[in-house]
Amino acid sequence: MTEIIGVRFRGGPKEYFFDPRGTAVEPGQFVIVETAQGQEYARCITGNHEVEDDAVVQPLRPLLRVATENDQRTWELNRTKEKNAFGICQKKILKHGLDMKLVKVECNFDGSKIVFYFTSDGRVDFRALVRDLASEFHARIELRQIGVRDEAKMLGGIGICGRPFCCAEFLDDFIPVSIKMAKTQNLSLNPTKISGTCGRLMCCLKYEQDAYEDAVRRCPKQDSFVLTPDGTGNITNVDILREQAVVRLDDQPESPRRYHNCELNVLRNGKGSREGIEIPRERPERYRAPEDELDETELRLREEAKELDAMLFDASGEDSGEKRRRRGGRNRRRGGERSAEDAAPKAEKPEQTEKQEKPKADKGDKPRADRPPRRPRPEQPAAEDAAPAPQQEGEKHDGDKRRRSRRGGRNHRKSGGNAPKPEE
Repeated sequence: MTEIIGVRFRGGPKEYFFDPRGTAVEPGQFVIVETAQGQEYARCITGNHEVEDDAVVQPLRPLLRVATENDQRTWELNRTKEKNAFGICQKKILKHGLDMKLVKVECNFDGSKIVFYFTSDGRVDFRALVRDLASEFHARIELRQIGVRDEAKMLGGIGICGRPFCCAEFLDDFIPVSIKMAKTQNLSLNPTKISGTCGRLMCCLKYEQDAYEDAVRRCPKQDSFVLTPDGTGNITNVDILREQAVVRLDDQPESPRRYHNCELNVLRNGKGSREGIEIPRERPERYRAPEDELDETELRLREEAKELDAMLFDASGEDSGEKRRRRGGRNRRRGGERSAEDAAPKAEKPEQTEKQEKPKADKGDKPRADRPPRRPRPEQPAAEDAAPAPQQEGEKHDGDKRRRSRRGGRNHRKSGGNAPKPEE
């Protein structure tokens, strides 16, 4: 067994182990430790405890001492020095015209080295910049080019989920994330929705990948040919989280239904032909989840579904919505409004034994209740039997007269007899 303590540097998420060498350190205390870069000021996360020998990498760096007030003041002076160095370095970058973005400046505890972190799209020749910074601060200067993920980890921020960045909060190292994870989880492949603030795929896609892969193995593929309690059909959509599938039945293709995985008998997994597939006669039993296994959301959805069914279906079992649609269609055909005659209950009429006995009523004799009766049509003069006179020079054709006469009659009927008579 090896005794160790765990510390973190500058609020970073990664924890490093050091040898306390018999010094008792409580969590939350600041300590001075020896690192490969020299002495560093760190915060203790886990106090003295023992772990297995193979859990740590030997040899362990030693703990120098618990931080004192002088160490605290030195650390504060270094923070002020870092802010000044950041502004000076930005001016030097503009002076040399370098294509680089300064991200962060760190100064070690004894002030002998200053590290400048920057991002850039390509390689940058910063040798002249290093010489200017060394002459300005009289310390060892180091410039490190980092990626966009490291930039987000250093600066921190709030993600689209409303929580701090995972890389700045608790992730020790960056985990590999691929677009295949988004496809497995049925997420939108829109880059703006599956990318983080850094512009790369979100690290949280890796968290549930194992659970999704296990659920995918239990669920049938899309377009599979399955046997359900209601007959055969093809799967159109798969809900991996609920382990359910939407099936388009062969008998009722217009109304797909949702089934649990245990209700489906997969006859062909994935796309393919149905030739040679034997359909069993026994259908799977319908799955009914017990009430004690359902959460509050499922129970509430069931109650809302029951209330909705009670509202949509009347005592006769006919859908009231379908009634309204049919009634609306009749009203539109009648002109959009129901007449007083239609609103009143219709009296029973005696059946007609012969069609000849039913008199044919004139459409103009029976006025409607919702509009005034039409005016009588004016009498038209009888057409003469004599042959038309030959057309003389300068006289219009008789066909033009007949067209004007008919047009004048229509205008006369529309305006109630007040339209001017056509010219003869």
